[in-house]
Amino acid sequence: MSRIGKKPVEMPSGVSATISGQNIEVKGPKGVLAFQATDDVDLKLEDNAVSVKPRGSSKRARQQWGMTRTQIQNLVTGVSEGFKKELEIVGVGYRAQAQGKTLKLSLGYSHDVEYAVPAGVEVVTPKPTQIEVSGIDKQVVGQVAAEIRKWRSPEPYKGKGVKYADEYIFRKEGKKK
Repeated sequence: MSRIGKKPVEMPSGVSATISGQNIEVKGPKGVLAFQATDDVDLKLEDNAVSVKPRGSSKRARQQWGMTRTQIQNLVTGVSEGFKKELEIVGVGYRAQAQGKTLKLSLGYSHDVEYAVPAGVEVVTPKPTQIEVSGIDKQVVGQVAAEIRKWRSPEPYKGKGVKYADEYIFRKEGKKK
C-alpha cells in the first residue's frame, strides 16, 4: 500500500488544476504544466486538492499510484515556486559564463564548451565558479544540470570538475613513494 499515494496534493493559493480523463493541467504564477497519468490510476479533484487512487490491486497499479501522486506534486511545486539546482566548478582555470541562451564553459579542454540552454530553463552564473539552473519542470532542470556536470565530472583525487553544490566527493589517497 502506497503511503505517499494516500495523501492528496494540496493546491496553494494562485494555483488551479483541471482534470480531463487521465490528463491533468496545473496553472500557476510561473506557468502551466501538464501530465498524463496511466490507465492504472484514477484522478479526482475535490476540495482544492487532487487525490490519486489505484484501479485495482495489481502490482503495476500500486507502483503508478505513488509515482503519479509525486508527479502531480512536482507540477504544483513547479508552477508555484519553481526548481533550482546549483553547480560548483572546482579547478584552476575552470570557469563558466552565461551569455543569453548559451553557457560558455572553460573546463581544461583545448577549446571552450558551449552548451545551448533549452527553452523553459534559465542558467545564471553569479560567480565564475558557480552555476544556477532554474525552471518550472523538475525533470528538465535536473537533466540540464546533469548534462552540464557530464562535461567534466569531479575526479576523486583533487576533486576537480563540475559538481552539485550539496554533493560530497569521496577523496582517494594518491600514490605513495
